[in-house]
Amino acid sequence: MKKYKFIILGLIIVIAMLLRFYQLSSNPPSLTWDEAAWGYNAYSLGIDGKDEFGRFLPVDYFESFGDFKPVMYAYLDVIPIKIFGLNEFATRFPSAFFGVLTVLLTYFLVKRIFSKSRNAELIALVSSLFLAVSPWHILLSRGAFEANVASFFIVLGIWAFLSGVQDKKWYLIISAVSFALSMHTFNTSRIVAPLLVILLAIVFRKVLWQDKKQVFLSFIIGLLILLPLIPFLLTPQASLRFKEVNIFSNPEIVKKANQQIENDNNALWSKLLNNRRVLYSLDFAKHYLDNLSPSFLFIKGDGNPKFSTQEVGQMYIWDIIFFVGGIFLLFRKREGNWWIIPLWILIGILPAATARETPHALRIETTLPAFQIIAAFGFVSVFEMINRYKKAVYGVLFALLFVNVAYFSHYYYAHYPKAYSGEWQFGYKQSVDYVKSVEKNYDYIQVTTALGRPYIYYLFYNKSSPEEFRNSSKIKREAFGFVKVEKVGKYLFPENYDYSRGSSSKVLYINTPYKLPEDITILKTFYLLNGVPALVAYTR
Repeated sequence: MKKYKFIILGLIIVIAMLLRFYQLSSNPPSLTWDEAAWGYNAYSLGIDGKDEFGRFLPVDYFESFGDFKPVMYAYLDVIPIKIFGLNEFATRFPSAFFGVLTVLLTYFLVKRIFSKSRNAELIALVSSLFLAVSPWHILLSRGAFEANVASFFIVLGIWAFLSGVQDKKWYLIISAVSFALSMHTFNTSRIVAPLLVILLAIVFRKVLWQDKKQVFLSFIIGLLILLPLIPFLLTPQASLRFKEVNIFSNPEIVKKANQQIENDNNALWSKLLNNRRVLYSLDFAKHYLDNLSPSFLFIKGDGNPKFSTQEVGQMYIWDIIFFVGGIFLLFRKREGNWWIIPLWILIGILPAATARETPHALRIETTLPAFQIIAAFGFVSVFEMINRYKKAVYGVLFALLFVNVAYFSHYYYAHYPKAYSGEWQFGYKQSVDYVKSVEKNYDYIQVTTALGRPYIYYLFYNKSSPEEFRNSSKIKREAFGFVKVEKVGKYLFPENYDYSRGSSSKVLYINTPYKLPEDITILKTFYLLNGVPALVAYTR
């Protein structure tokens, strides 16, 4: 095995690249508005160093649709967009690229975790393979998801930390930089990364105490990277998204608690049992466990088709026996730094458990590749016990794995785009291309907001000048921080459809095909890939 390890690892990386880069421009079938925003902000940064709203080299956040996103993905996207142009491939390139790097880094991380195991090499290779073919990781590597890049930095941070405490002290600096960068990449990492650092520091406190100078230098460098972020984290804008989606702002829990206490005639025992804090705790536990449900992990996956094909789970059904066995054997054998894996998962799910929508594959992606490492550990450990026909059993099992991967791949590349193009706001690009060809004939173009945030698609596909956008746009900011772009030049994006301009001006309307007025002339219909109409262009 050792003789051919780099050849095998090379083949695994090739598989990972093919599964992440093949048809990257066309599958997923369209850009979501968040993806388009990443691409356009990177495009804007590459032109004048400012984001779409004119902030020069922001290091704390990007303002996007009233959300305040970490900045790292846009900066990583500047060079791909400079090289490949402002398009789908370039916009998704960082996610796919760092997805492949995570597969590679997983090999080195697992060798560090199980450094004292005689099977460390095999577990590391199988872990990388399982991540390379993971439906979970493939789908999140193919969209411009900042969570996927954050996962790379967390894996790098853990690997560098273990390297630093084992034999290469200066790697602690790499670890500090990596964890800090993950917090500049994805909101969930702002909770997961510090907790992982605290865990690692407590466990390895004796080693770290012996290397005080290196630890102090690493801490200072990490703090300097985080310093621009800290003031923003103390603002109301930083918690805006959390307030919008967290379970603790759900008034139904309070109503339920009060109703149950009232039903029990305000009894003291009822006030204790039905206290809203108790109900919130139970709700948190339920949402936490949702992310570990067998249906989510192995059968159907996330209910959002952006994160799952709906035909397989986040992992393959093939993984079940090895994942369950891996958990048992991990605690039984306790090889090396085995404890990192289960604690990593437990910590990584914490932020997602506070959200109303669970399970959520994207919000817990910071746990990857821990799930795949457990399955790989179980796979290697189980078949270490087999004495007879070992090669034949391995051959059969890898053949079954190939069947699982082939089934997922066929559905994803052949059927998924047609089945779920509507989930990816398909139709906006096609309508933008049409509007570009006829816009000179109209005074205004009015575009529906029913499918999401249309203005960003017009900026993206028209490759609009950032300076021109800032000067010609009408932007409405609400008290809670939400941002609406209502006008860009002759393009109008009203929240409620408005025909008042049509009486005095030539207006082209882009709308959904439902509840249209009768006195219109339809010029073109834009269809989803399954043939269902998505948008229509018409005049009145």
